[in-house]
Amino acid sequence: MTLGRSPRPLPPPLAMSSAGEIATSASTATPTATATNEPTPSPIPVQGSRNTTPAAQRPHPKPGYPTCKLRFECRDLTHEGADVFLSANKVAEDLLAAVSTVLSILYKPSQSNSHIPGTRSVTLILEALEGVAYTMGSELDDDHKEIHFSLDYISEIPTEPPFRRRDEIQGVLVHEMVHCWQWNGHGTAPGGLIEGIADFVRLKAGLSPPHWKKEKKDNWDGGYQHTGYFLDWIESNYGKGSVRRVNEALMNKRYNEQAFWMGLFGKQVKELWDEYCKTMAQDVALENKQEPDGEVMMEKDEGKTKDQLEKVLE
Repeated sequence: MTLGRSPRPLPPPLAMSSAGEIATSASTATPTATATNEPTPSPIPVQGSRNTTPAAQRPHPKPGYPTCKLRFECRDLTHEGADVFLSANKVAEDLLAAVSTVLSILYKPSQSNSHIPGTRSVTLILEALEGVAYTMGSELDDDHKEIHFSLDYISEIPTEPPFRRRDEIQGVLVHEMVHCWQWNGHGTAPGGLIEGIADFVRLKAGLSPPHWKKEKKDNWDGGYQHTGYFLDWIESNYGKGSVRRVNEALMNKRYNEQAFWMGLFGKQVKELWDEYCKTMAQDVALENKQEPDGEVMMEKDEGKTKDQLEKVLE
């Protein structure tokens, strides 16, 4: 390859002596090196210097979770709820935290992440509406999600105990963010299971509100914290990652209750529910059991006074 050097001057012609011998002139002596501005060619690679480590043994980038664009819209900045929200929360930081929480609990990352929904954007919209919040696909397509959060509800969140407002707002955001990233059996999964998974994630994130409690009801799919606690029990008794398996099982197949739970845990969901209810009854009995020093625990009924409580000695 030509490097574009300027041609060097030719040496002077050789002088011939009378004897026919070639005589060298002083000017034709070996030239000494001089500084030039000519480029230095790259060194020729040494044979055998190529990396011969097998590809399987070379370090690979650690898989990470997908990202999406996050947007924020407040439709009434003069609403009291808007002031509460903006005072208690850092919008960008809290939305990023909600996405990270949801993905880390429901999925393990892979190189392709093809098992995670391809959500491209999430827009949080604060507006005056009844209820607490809801999530839907945008008008563009279902890969773009919208979380609608009630300003009326935000304005009524108690200020006590400390950080109550921030924790409640973040808890709702995490719950709704689950709906942006979870599978639903192509729309066939029970609504109670969908909402239960969302509250399970909120529970595991440490954002359960003070009024949540375990309650024995007729159906396992009553939804929200009712089903969330049931799923938490499954997670504890049937192995870490059980709820992740429940969610991912809704990725490609339509929901069939008998085949779904038998395939995951080898039992019908009614059997699992009965086991959970028995365990819950035992837990309640332990909570109400007499303390070692002979004092019984205070009952939760605020209508009872201390005079109505008796010491029971076993």
